[in-house]
Amino acid sequence: MIHFPFRQSTKAFTLALLITSALMHDMRADREADLVILDTVSAGNLGIETEVVERRDFRETLFALGRIQAKPGGHAFVSSRVAGRLVDVPAHEGDFIKAGDPVAVVESRQPGNPPPRLTLHAPISGLVVRSLQHLGEPVVPEIPILEIVDLSEAYAVAKIPEDKVSWIKSNTPSDIKVAAYPDRIMKGTWERFGTMADVSNATLDAYFRIHDPGENIRPNMRTEFTLHINTKKDVMAVPKEALQGDSFQPFVFVKDFELPNAFLKAPVVTGTQNDSHVEILKGLFPGDEVVTRGAYPLAFAGNGGISLKEALDAAHGHEHNEDGSEMTVAQKATKASGTGKNLSGLGDGPLTWFLIVLCVIQWLLLALLAVKKKAVEE
Repeated sequence: MIHFPFRQSTKAFTLALLITSALMHDMRADREADLVILDTVSAGNLGIETEVVERRDFRETLFALGRIQAKPGGHAFVSSRVAGRLVDVPAHEGDFIKAGDPVAVVESRQPGNPPPRLTLHAPISGLVVRSLQHLGEPVVPEIPILEIVDLSEAYAVAKIPEDKVSWIKSNTPSDIKVAAYPDRIMKGTWERFGTMADVSNATLDAYFRIHDPGENIRPNMRTEFTLHINTKKDVMAVPKEALQGDSFQPFVFVKDFELPNAFLKAPVVTGTQNDSHVEILKGLFPGDEVVTRGAYPLAFAGNGGISLKEALDAAHGHEHNEDGSEMTVAQKATKASGTGKNLSGLGDGPLTWFLIVLCVIQWLLLALLAVKKKAVEE
């Protein structure tokens, strides 16, 4: 006689039901944690802006920092060939002068009544960056009077890591931005490398020739270099401001295609990046809308006071379950009667019933296996 293992099967069914309940709870918790739903006021306050993800040509770039430096031929001093006294200085620090302009008058120590005077002229055009002697001071040939720099054409000197030096070619496009003028981008032409590497930071100077007709730049101004190394075709990328998290767990917020003011936190795998975009290797699809402006505060916005159920109810015009699933007729009747849960206490969403059916099937399989085992033993 075959004895049906009712107690053992009932225990297995109960255990499976408990596991199902735990899994459902975790799935709902994960979904709610990853979905941020804002009300209209919160969305307006955050200034949310989005951009559609698409495949594009992606420029690989190298970023570097550096300084402005005068070219060797654009740097000069004014000095006197004879000793004397400075009796006139028509050019002063901060003045722009032309080559040949009189910039200083020196009264010689040679005898005479009056003593002979020597007028000094600017050897180059440019900016007087330093006045080293002042009116009435004694003048000697060893000490210059003025320092002049021509910055209409100068060098922007970048600190290139030694392992990236081979990336720089004569035709490497370069965008150079001076920190003092962040809205202006100058085009530079690579001319040469420095003669010695800097052992303190393992870099080599790269000299880029730039033109500044307005002569707004000054020596030693800090510069930022974006060097375009290579172009990759058909790359999916998002703006850098869309990427949140850290290098270990990066993510973006994707706009929900159906719910208004709802954004899903989507983990992504990133590749290379340039000055404006980050390559996305996994986690997004073309056509997704990612949050650009407002992405950072959105990570701290929580649910904005609106649940997933409330958002779906407002969007569709009828009631949903707490997990966002559609309510069945039986569920609506149960809710109308004053209870919102079935006998299992798990809720009545489609996912719930699907998992319960799986548990029943598992119970039946366990029972059949037990019956078969008993039959073999007899």
